[in-house]
Amino acid sequence: MRVFLDYDQAALDRAYDQAVWAPNRQEVLDRRAAASAAVRARLGEPRSFAYGPTPIERLDVYAPAAASAPAPVMVFLHGGAWRGGDARSQAYAAETFVGAGAHWVVPDFATVMDAGLDGMVDQVRRAVAWVARHAREFGGDPARVYLGGHSSGAHLAGNVLTTDWPKAFDLPPDVVKGALCVSGMYELHPVRLSARSSYVRFDDRNEHELSPMRHLDRIACPVTVAYADGDSPEFQRQSREFAEGLRGIGRLRRLIVAPGLNHFEIPETLTSPDGLLGREALVLMGLDACHEARSAR
Repeated sequence: MRVFLDYDQAALDRAYDQAVWAPNRQEVLDRRAAASAAVRARLGEPRSFAYGPTPIERLDVYAPAAASAPAPVMVFLHGGAWRGGDARSQAYAAETFVGAGAHWVVPDFATVMDAGLDGMVDQVRRAVAWVARHAREFGGDPARVYLGGHSSGAHLAGNVLTTDWPKAFDLPPDVVKGALCVSGMYELHPVRLSARSSYVRFDDRNEHELSPMRHLDRIACPVTVAYADGDSPEFQRQSREFAEGLRGIGRLRRLIVAPGLNHFEIPETLTSPDGLLGREALVLMGLDACHEARSAR
């Protein structure tokens, strides 16, 4: 029996389980963990700041060498199916940004089992609001805050982008100047129908409120959407539809499809300024204008 589009229940469950499509998942995660440890050894441990009152509400800041002016900030939200991952494991990409003169900032936040989706979204919104208010404390430029996210982190990033900043935080509506959303979920209805509902407490309200696809009109900055051609079919479809929705309101910067990579491999392209996502992120932040000019020719 079909439960969504042409999927029966088993097929839909598989379409929201990336491990089915990436047999090297653990190998890639181990490789990223080793890369993160190596980056911390080279750069030193990040500075840690509290953005909220609970122990998990902290963020890691990897800073560029001392500069005469405040530097742009990339706030990156990690994935992990809303139930795993941490800031420490995201150091692998820090050198791309630090080397280009930017800050790489990664918040920690609770799992969906501990906080629910609403609590997670609230935490990451508060983390970005904290950066906007306190960036100068670590040498960041509050007028140049950018956002990235991968997998469930891209879903959280989508919700950050739809924040009513003036109402919720007394901040300008354009707090985030640009975003990179990678292999994410942006409409929760099919996710709710999948096996993920076994550990996520979905209801009609949070399905609607926390589906960025339903609130595109709130997005105030250019967004690059990316996915891997080895992503599961639903993550590919969701990325394409999010990109088309953004295109319709003039907010899509680019849609990128990473050839020959799977869901867990695509973030590794952030580790080099010449990598597929590393290059795009720097151009988005205005830190690789020379490359963009060459690409346009």
